[in-house]
This record gives sequence, C-alpha cells and structure tokens, in this order.
Amino acid sequence: MNYTEAVFYIEQTHTPRERYGLEKLKQALELMGNPQEKVQFVHIAGTNGKGSTAAMLSSVLQQAGCRTGLYISPHLVRYNERMQINGENISDEDFIEAAQTVKSVCEQLGGTPIVFEVLTLMAFWYFAKKQCDIVVLEVGIGGRLDSTNVIPVPQAAVIAQLGLDHTETLGNTLAQIAAEKGGIIKPNGRAVMAVQSDEAMETVKSICARQNASLTFADPARMQVLSSSADGQKLLDREYGELFVPLAGAHQIKNTANVLETVTVLKQQGYH
Repeated sequence: MNYTEAVFYIEQTHTPRERYGLEKLKQALELMGNPQEKVQFVHIAGTNGKGSTAAMLSSVLQQAGCRTGLYISPHLVRYNERMQINGENISDEDFIEAAQTVKSVCEQLGGTPIVFEVLTLMAFWYFAKKQCDIVVLEVGIGGRLDSTNVIPVPQAAVIAQLGLDHTETLGNTLAQIAAEKGGIIKPNGRAVMAVQSDEAMETVKSICARQNASLTFADPARMQVLSSSADGQKLLDREYGELFVPLAGAHQIKNTANVLETVTVLKQQGYH
C-alpha cells in the first residue's frame, strides 16, 4: 500500500459504507491490541471552541514536557493533519502503516466503516505506537455515540460552548445537545465545562451526578483583558498571572478559561 492507496481505502467512495458503531469499533480495537488503553486522554466535546481549546491545551501539555498527541477534524489539505504529536503531523510512512493495520482488522470483521471511524482507529494505533504520554482527543460529532468515545475514563472530559448543531441527530434543544455532548463523561471521571446557559450546565451537572464524576465550571471572570488586537489578547489570570493568547475575539477568553481549569484538574492528578 502506498499513500494514494491508503487515502483511497479511507475514502472508498465506490463502496457502500457501514457505520460500525461503538461496539464493533471496540471489537476492531481489541484485534489491534486495544491501543486506546495504552495512552491517557483529555476528551473534548462542544459546538463552538473545541478546536481552539484542543490546540491551546495541546500547546500547554507539550510545553510542560509531555509527549502530546492531538486528534482533530476536519483537515485543510491532507488527512495527516488530523493526527499530530508535539505539533508534527503523522508521517506518510506511519499513515500508510496505520491504514494497512485498520484495513486488515476491518476485513476480518467485515464491512467498511465510515471515514471518521477508519481515521479514529488509525489515530489510536498511531498514538499508542509512538507512546504518547497524553492525547488531546477532539470529538467529531456529538459525544455519546461518537467514534472517539470508545476510550476508557479520560484524565478530563471537557465541554466547550454548546449551541444548536446537527439537530437532526443530536436534538432540537440545548438540553438534548448537552446530554449528547456530556456523554463523554464516564463513571468516576472528571469533567470541566465552560460557563454558559443554565439549561446546558444543569444537564451536564445531572450527568456528572449520575456518573459520580467531579465537575468544574470554567468562568472567564477569572481573567481580565489587558489588551486586545488582531494578533491576540493579553490577559491577567487570577492564578497564572499575565498570559498572551494568540487568538482574537471575546469567545477565546471563554475557551482559555476552559483550558486553564483543565490544567488545574490535570495538576491535581500529578501532571506538572
């Protein structure tokens, strides 16, 4: 298999696709040696800001000395952008090997999973092979039934700002959408959520109660804006002091608060 053949396998536009779903994905992962159990994760869901939150948190973990994986979607130019370690995209060689591994496993199980499921299986294989200390894992759509939700209890489940997205599958109210996004919160886990509508926060709070999971709300009031320009914003945080965020817009203050609260949760678990 070369790179073109790997991409052709992933896309397979000529072949009817079958959504594997979480249970069959777990079967595939078991045949692959359960790579998702060999690394730690921060799992991020949300309607708005999950990409910025994932990028900032990945940067923090990398600067802290962690071998940090990052799984994002979509890509701009090449699929390789979706799987990164310490800011470097997966190499073509590893991409090909990952695709070959997944293809072999899926041939044993039968059917052709959808594109995002193939890529997620490839990502878990890659991050385990490269022995990442921690992986920042961005949800594709929703959370509860998303392909990424096959992981064990993450170090933190992070909920960004929620809105009415993909209503045909996630629901028509913020409460329904919050329930789907909050599905990444696992028993006895730890959750961080951006302060937002009461409806969304109450839904996630009830999920955490059922799952016996801790919940921290990230309030942007912890920061004062010192200056703002098209190049970014200088902030004064009550815990970390003066910070520069190279992202413009008031909404990025909310995302930054989410990142900083997640950092605190990780520090409580022994990350430095």
